[in-house]
Amino acid sequence: MILSNVEIHTALDDGSLVITPEPAPRFPAPGGTRCPYQTSAVDLRLGEQLSVYRPYRQPVIIDLHERGFAKFGAAAMEPLRLTTDQPFVLQPRRFVLGRTHERIALPLRGTAGPSLAARVEGKSSYARCGMLVHFTAPTIHAGFEGTITLEIINLGEYAISLHRLMPICQLIIEEVRGVPFMNDSQFQGQSRTIG
Repeated sequence: MILSNVEIHTALDDGSLVITPEPAPRFPAPGGTRCPYQTSAVDLRLGEQLSVYRPYRQPVIIDLHERGFAKFGAAAMEPLRLTTDQPFVLQPRRFVLGRTHERIALPLRGTAGPSLAARVEGKSSYARCGMLVHFTAPTIHAGFEGTITLEIINLGEYAISLHRLMPICQLIIEEVRGVPFMNDSQFQGQSRTIG
């Protein structure tokens, strides 16, 4: 079951979903700040940290056999910081890692009620320009806590400016049936794009 915007508010109020800072305003107002709550999702914003691949001079082989992306990424990528005044221009066919400004938590609730999981999805207006914010890993598992790393690529013909705090993706919240046991991923608690 996908939660509506009203149910997302309820989940925020009862602590079964934590988003810090909480997206605001909760309701649209004529002439006011844009409301980030769609009918069945909430928009999240791009944080200040990006990671871009360093130029390489020799062939590179990525071996993910041992869950080794964090080690590889730290050696192959360099961090960039977005500021309010300085966007990052994502050129066509260029790939970067970004992260959400908001930190989310989906606590396991045991017998206190259903736990929640989520999916991160792109925004159609960006997709129509050729920008994807994730490829194959939209699932945010019940029990996760951290920022969400975004795999951003420009498949379009024109450069796209990435601005700090721009709405970048939408979070779709789903109810989990049954009581899951904890099984942390390698990205549990992340606060950086690499590791």
